[in-house]
Amino acid sequence: MTGVVGDMMAEAARRAPDGSEIVEIPIALIDRNPYQTRHFTQEDDEELVALAQSIKAQGLIQPITVRPGKNGRYFLITGERRTQAAKLVEKTTITAIVRQVSDQQAAEMTVIENLLREDLNCMDEVRAFVMLSRTFLMTQDQIAKRIGCSRERVSNYMRLARLPQEVQDFLRDNRLEFSHARILLRIEDDQVLLRVARKVVEEHLPVEELEDLVRDKAFPVEGQEKKPGVARWVDPNVRAAQQSLQRALGMRVKIRDRRGKGKIEIEYGSLEDFDRLVGLLGAKK
Repeated sequence: MTGVVGDMMAEAARRAPDGSEIVEIPIALIDRNPYQTRHFTQEDDEELVALAQSIKAQGLIQPITVRPGKNGRYFLITGERRTQAAKLVEKTTITAIVRQVSDQQAAEMTVIENLLREDLNCMDEVRAFVMLSRTFLMTQDQIAKRIGCSRERVSNYMRLARLPQEVQDFLRDNRLEFSHARILLRIEDDQVLLRVARKVVEEHLPVEELEDLVRDKAFPVEGQEKKPGVARWVDPNVRAAQQSLQRALGMRVKIRDRRGKGKIEIEYGSLEDFDRLVGLLGAKK
């Protein structure tokens, strides 16, 4: 009887909470995720080495997720970094949850895992939303409901896909911020837009100066000699307070300080954000 109970417990241990099978799979049988939209940076590579050492010392704490392919092979769904880290320490097998899911479900799972990253690059998010839209013909409303965010967020990010590729590269490399991109989108001429974006990157213009430039249509002229300039100095304490408020509220915050006087502007992207902000401010009265 004890043997039967032991076998039942062992079988349960090889099952995920949703009933999916947990197995040890040869890494050589796992094919890349066709729906991976994440861009890996040099910082990711450095973190990968640390993760590899952790796996070598403690083993894999969280299994990867795969789905069956053909001829005994598997497609990766989530856990690309864990798989790469296991390869670095010459692991030949890896613990995996085998899920029987459709292409669309696999894509959604990959996107959701990426969106949970705290340091998510905005272009990663753009590529994810565009992929769901073009590959699976999902509407912005459907994407928002599946991912768990507002339709306005999906719409705002997908608009970045119309930016010239060089500007998208600036965003991907964190040389431009999402707030810069939203202002650049007001420029209808792509050539002008690109010149302005280059000016922002070269002169390290803050969002406030870009906003003034676009509002006044003071666009740089092609071939015009660049005038040496210095970006406006911002008090580090003000910048830190601004960043802290943005993290706390989840919204764009601008603090304009002039010798201890100024104003705080909070930009909300939806009625839900507005209601949440009103509630937060009201709770502190």
